[in-house]
Amino acid sequence: MKDKNAILGRAKQTIEMEAQAVLNLSSLITDDFAEAVKLIYNAKGRVIITGIGKSAIIGNKIVATLNSTGTPAIFMHAADAIHGDLGLIQNDDVVICLSKSGNTPEIKVVVPLIKRVHNKLIAITGNKDSFLGQHADYILNAYVEKEACPNNLAPTTSTTAQLVIGDALAMCLLDLRGFSSNDFAKYHPGGALGKKLYLRVKDISSANQKPKVELGTSIKDVIVEITEKMLGVTAVVENDKIIGIITDGDLRRMLTKADDFSKLTAKDIMSENPKRIESKLMAIDAIELMETHEISQLLVEEDGKYAGVVHLHDLIKEGII
Repeated sequence: MKDKNAILGRAKQTIEMEAQAVLNLSSLITDDFAEAVKLIYNAKGRVIITGIGKSAIIGNKIVATLNSTGTPAIFMHAADAIHGDLGLIQNDDVVICLSKSGNTPEIKVVVPLIKRVHNKLIAITGNKDSFLGQHADYILNAYVEKEACPNNLAPTTSTTAQLVIGDALAMCLLDLRGFSSNDFAKYHPGGALGKKLYLRVKDISSANQKPKVELGTSIKDVIVEITEKMLGVTAVVENDKIIGIITDGDLRRMLTKADDFSKLTAKDIMSENPKRIESKLMAIDAIELMETHEISQLLVEEDGKYAGVVHLHDLIKEGII
């Protein structure tokens, strides 16, 4: 059993080897890469990605990245292609084939079939002189000197290189398409990531109660309002415009400063010009404002009028913190 230092040493060596291999890829980028990007961008069809073994797994991830950034893509396993899946490829599709060696039997079978129907073929391979490299229209060189595997057998560094090439393709296509955060939100409506991109302050504050008092409201009624609305805060308003804010903290400070608060009103203890946010802004903007000012709630305005409260707990509940 290896000791801790040996384990940590192997981990660091693996990371450093793969990092160096990725850095080396930039020197292998040629005009073929730019031409491949333009080919995919101008294609009327989809991107069909194929491969076998570990390359197939990487291919599936590249498909997912392309789809999520505006480039329609489908995975076709090279072994299944000759048993009916070749029908996935339509006339206007562009095919990307992943293979470290470029010489596996399945690749040698499927490549001529792709070329027979005149689809353009892009190779992501570590061997540009291979069968795949010789028959591809464009070669994206994913050469690595050595696998991180000590036996130089298990695909490790090579699959990392393929993945990075795929990411580079996707990001170049994203730039060409002018793919924005709003576009990203359309493809990622679920989960915390999606919510950060589409959830607005109004979507959250509208679900809350709307605590408010007037300048002359008694302290007793202020306490009742804060307690009943359960947000730890109330707005002080005049003609529906925000004048101030009273928080639980303001009430505690009042108790330490006054022996008799029976005659005090909201005006006496409120904080003027409270931090506020427009209802149409994104929830992520509310988070940034809270963090900047180290507060846990914001009053919400809509068209210059008081519209409610957004609380830090609401944002946590939505999973975007």
